[in-house]
Amino acid sequence: MIIVGELINTSRKSVKEAVEKQDADFIKKLAQKQWDTGADYIDINCGTMIGTELEMMKWLVNCVQEVIEAPLCIDSPDPAVLDAGLSLCKYGQPMLNSISDEEGRFDSTLPVILKHEAKVVALCMDSKGMPETSDDRIRVAGNLYNKLTGAGVADENIFFDPLIKPVSSVGTAGIEVLESIRKIKEKFPKVHFMCGLSNISYGLPNRKLLNRLFVAQSMAIGMDGYVLDPTDKKMMGTVYASRTLLNQDEYNGDYLYAYRKGIYS
Repeated sequence: MIIVGELINTSRKSVKEAVEKQDADFIKKLAQKQWDTGADYIDINCGTMIGTELEMMKWLVNCVQEVIEAPLCIDSPDPAVLDAGLSLCKYGQPMLNSISDEEGRFDSTLPVILKHEAKVVALCMDSKGMPETSDDRIRVAGNLYNKLTGAGVADENIFFDPLIKPVSSVGTAGIEVLESIRKIKEKFPKVHFMCGLSNISYGLPNRKLLNRLFVAQSMAIGMDGYVLDPTDKKMMGTVYASRTLLNQDEYNGDYLYAYRKGIYS
């Protein structure tokens, strides 16, 4: 199970303001808090900084690594920004977020993955747009798998993102994702999965409850990576409890450790 801490993202008002002011202390505290509460990777996304994204990515990566020795997930649609961020990563195997099978995007991003030997989040999307059904996702996943592994990317470094839609607008959205995970896992048993959760509950009340329940459901079918807020104690409690109940936590060690540390409630 890999938890990617999502909070250093300039789409969040407080983070954007901190980046604009070059408030290093704010960024460092946010990174440290996520690391302390169970993140395995720290995601860094400054895609809203139009015109300065590359410079701000470098600044953010350096800020975070001054305070924690954490592997980073570099998040951008721009290959040049991905390359700049990954070039500065010092600790562990970095992750690139993301690649897809859209025209032009795959060919421009693949060299960055290979250069840095990075793990990669592979979006189940091509030039036809967002997938509608599990069959659409599986078709794209198959194309991406063949291209990535054919270029030398190991199965274990591929994290498929099945792309979650809101159940408020597509009632079958959750089921389609669960079915996609199951089928992709059957075809490619050594790959991993990664997703953000917020879309599943968009437009509905008590979103955090829906998000937590979808974590439990998707973990049971094979999802093993999430981009989420690790400072959310109830969410982390769901993650640790699910791992224990699915026999993914030897002797319940992580569950007990996290309980003693107060990581979940």
